Amino acid sequence: MNKKKIKKPKFENSSWNFETDPVNLYAFWNNAFSKEECESIINIAKDKGLIKGETRSESDVRDCKISWLYSNDDIDWVFRRVTDIVLNLNEQFFKFDLFGINEGFQFTNYKAPSGKYGKHVDRGINTPVRKLSISIQLTEPKEYEGGELKLYDGDDEEANVMDKAQGTLILFPSYVLHEVMPVTKGERNSLVTWVTGKQFK
Repeated sequence: MNKKKIKKPKFENSSWNFETDPVNLYAFWNNAFSKEECESIINIAKDKGLIKGETRSESDVRDCKISWLYSNDDIDWVFRRVTDIVLNLNEQFFKFDLFGINEGFQFTNYKAPSGKYGKHVDRGINTPVRKLSISIQLTEPKEYEGGELKLYDGDDEEANVMDKAQGTLILFPSYVLHEVMPVTKGERNSLVTWVTGKQFK
């Protein structure tokens, strides 16, 4: 007598998620600022004066000069523009709970032959809870060589090279490893800041 073999159902995955992870490695907004607006930001920052950019780690990690800009530096329009763009991109690509920009803008000037910022993340112990990092390309790409902003996805050594077009805004989680490659000719100017929020849970 032949016994009929009963097929057991396969349970490859017993979970049923209501939502999938919405967090992307980065997002960007082309032409966030015009050429004239970028040049205006550069002039405001340089007129305020540049100081050496410091880091808590080894001094050879970072070589640049910076200036801190706030709303009373006649850049309310920058805050408003960035706010609108970040809220739009966050809703599409990250969905983080956000407070706002609480540290001002850091204008950063990288000059050849050694201007750079080695691999790092923008989060740290006993600092505001930075959730999203913003980098705005202020300099026309033809005016310098090198200076690429690169993002790394986990252990993947293949870097994601960001668009260098003037006026482009790049947004990424502040825990993402990134670097600015050495500027080998000319100078690269950027405007960076961080959007804070509640603790990650």
